[in-house]
Amino acid sequence: MDSGNTAWLLASSALVCLMIPGIAFFYGGMVGSRRILNMMMMCFGGASLVAVLWVLYGYSAAFGDSLGGVGLLGDPLEYLGLSALLAEDPAASIPVALFAAFQLMFACVTTALVAGSAAGRMKFGAWMVFAGLWATLVYFPVAHWVFAFDNAEGTVVGGWIANRLGAIDFAGGTAVHLNAGVAALALALVLGRSKGWPNSHGQPHSRPLILLGASLLWIGWYGFNAGSALSAGHSAAVVFLNTAVAAAAGLLGWMLMERLRLGRSSSLGAASGLIAALVAITPACGAVSPLGAVAIGAIAGLVCSLAIELKFRLGFDDSLDVVAVHAVGGLLGTLLIGLFATEAAPNGVSGLFYGGGFSLLGSQAVACGAVLVYSFVVTWVIAKVLQLTIGLRIPEESELRGIDLMAHSESAYLNDEEPVELGAPTRT
Repeated sequence: MDSGNTAWLLASSALVCLMIPGIAFFYGGMVGSRRILNMMMMCFGGASLVAVLWVLYGYSAAFGDSLGGVGLLGDPLEYLGLSALLAEDPAASIPVALFAAFQLMFACVTTALVAGSAAGRMKFGAWMVFAGLWATLVYFPVAHWVFAFDNAEGTVVGGWIANRLGAIDFAGGTAVHLNAGVAALALALVLGRSKGWPNSHGQPHSRPLILLGASLLWIGWYGFNAGSALSAGHSAAVVFLNTAVAAAAGLLGWMLMERLRLGRSSSLGAASGLIAALVAITPACGAVSPLGAVAIGAIAGLVCSLAIELKFRLGFDDSLDVVAVHAVGGLLGTLLIGLFATEAAPNGVSGLFYGGGFSLLGSQAVACGAVLVYSFVVTWVIAKVLQLTIGLRIPEESELRGIDLMAHSESAYLNDEEPVELGAPTRT
């Protein structure tokens, strides 16, 4: 075991875990004051359920030997319960149990991201069922496609995107962000629009909470990206640098677009540009130069800012812009690798602008297309089946009053609590 690599991955796992409350605060600040607790509970509840499923069969489905050797799904029984990871592998440079914990955080974060499209109008119980089914049928298989590599001896077969197609996705532009963003679109379409949308489209109730959440995400993202190098070395350092400069460029790009279109730059826009750029650099952080990272971050900030208008033009209620930021950002970042990748970066492959031709761009496009279609179709089916069986929407009255009291019998703020009748029981 390499103690330095192990220490770095332990720290990175903790940083990625920090992204879960980061998402909760970021999303929580963006909703109304009577919806914040439900939004945060969707993030924490969904992530916690996925963590248990990861132990039971999720890790096996994502990183087990591919069933039939075709690269579509790992054997869900191979590491059932993860007891096999208790024994130390003398040939490994990091504990396999630590790698499983690191990837567990990815699964939790991805599921929490999807919740943003259902804010304020989905039954909490239905969300929990959806989260478990979605992780099982969508995230675990796609993670196998993208993150599971064949072992050096050729005795374990990994996913088809990582090994047969050869597309580059350093830390999850397809498996995490494009996957979550497209799933959010499918869920939003099945759920339908909020009451009164878009004329009574709710305003964020706490911009400081949005900035707090974005800050936690920014910090956590260094573990997300640089931790994916799985070692404390040169690759992690380059990825760390690329992540930092891309995020800054994205924040500036979104602010510039707001200034040009609206005459002012907002704090919500700055936070959104930061996240959009982090999404876009996630797949590309090991493939591009720092200048390439600045370009990708700036492009993501500009384009994702414009993509916000898609939901109004096309008429779907993506409450917290998961589609514009994560689907569009993940798609951009993955495709731009085909243009900006340089052989001098850790991935060691050149894109079109560095003399690599169109081959890499084609592979990136195939990977994006496969994840987009699979995630959308399966997510739509899951949501539709739940809608027809247990139902997805809360009652209209509860939606208009705010979901916190109905779903959780509590309010985030004292002035949002409804008056209690004389003699009625109260909660402490």
